[in-house]
Amino acid sequence: MSNVDPVKTLQVRFSEGIGDVEERSDARVYVGVDPGIVKDVSGFLFNNLGARLIVITALETRAGMELLYHFSFDRLGRIVTLRTVLSMPEPRVDSITPLIDGAEYFEREIMDLFGVEFVGHPNPVRFLLGDDWPEGVYPYRKEHRGKYPYRSEEELAEIREHILRKGTK
Repeated sequence: MSNVDPVKTLQVRFSEGIGDVEERSDARVYVGVDPGIVKDVSGFLFNNLGARLIVITALETRAGMELLYHFSFDRLGRIVTLRTVLSMPEPRVDSITPLIDGAEYFEREIMDLFGVEFVGHPNPVRFLLGDDWPEGVYPYRKEHRGKYPYRSEEELAEIREHILRKGTK
């Protein structure tokens, strides 16, 4: 699969759910993905294109909870990062752990620290926080530190659409 351009392949295969593509360098590209197809796209990268999952990271933004799925194409010397934004205050997305075993601990860490629900996760128990940590309190959320209030679902939908379709006309 080393001759296949993974981004172009994704754009053809998942044309409806793939948004902006930001090429930061020859070795690094970010691809906007609709949250409803993150599991399918991740599974396709891993199982069909031979990508290796490096890590999943999370970042709370005013648009919602942004998840970044970093995949390496070692033979190409390229990292493809899937970017998706989840609705707040109860972010949820399908777990990719049933397709990629190595995602289990990444997802559990994000569950603990950011409160993202990974639907269908085979082992959704605490990973980092102690048993005495209060339920529903997530230390990496801005609300925990008294930052900004959440936007309405309409405002979030508009922002997510802008992020997903950024740069396309």
